[in-house]
Amino acid sequence: MRTKISFSLVIFLSLVLVDLRAQSSKSNGLFIDVHLLRPGSVTAADVAGAHAKDLAVQAKYGVQFLKYWVDEKTSTVYCLSSAPDSAHIADAHNEAHGLLPQQVYAVTDGVAANPLANVPYFLDIHNLGAGNVTAAAVANAHKKDLAVQKKHGVNFVNYWVCEEKGIVFCLSQTKTKANVAATHKEAHGLMPVQVVQVVQGQ
Repeated sequence: MRTKISFSLVIFLSLVLVDLRAQSSKSNGLFIDVHLLRPGSVTAADVAGAHAKDLAVQAKYGVQFLKYWVDEKTSTVYCLSSAPDSAHIADAHNEAHGLLPQQVYAVTDGVAANPLANVPYFLDIHNLGAGNVTAAAVANAHKKDLAVQKKHGVNFVNYWVCEEKGIVFCLSQTKTKANVAATHKEAHGLMPVQVVQVVQGQ
């Protein structure tokens, strides 16, 4: 009798845990957290190792690390994750490797396009100011980018918008960062404050 009760209790608790995890996943939002490290101190291989440690502990904090991008020139790392809030992301990073982000942005994403094989990635950042941008406005600007991107040899893969802080991150593939700027200029005239070549991982 005790064995049956214990077995039933285990099944019940397992179902509750699965339900709680499902609810947590539904309530998660997207975030981009940025690590500003000492220039020359980080390689893509280093970040791949740190990311593996993030993946090992992410479930404990209800976080799912999705992708990351490394600017090896400035040793800046951008991490895309799904999480309940920014505190959970910091806790996961802290346990994994102790490298905490200096900036965290709650973002919404666009519709992802198919990436090209063997073409460099670039991340360009628009700082439009708090309260000066909406996801709908960025979606409209992105459509204009897509309309002229081939002319400049660019493939826009996706974008992420932080409405609260007025920040837009655009991920693209092309040969030079000048192509990215030229596409934005012709499409809508909204120029990024920064365009950096990055290595992508996930």
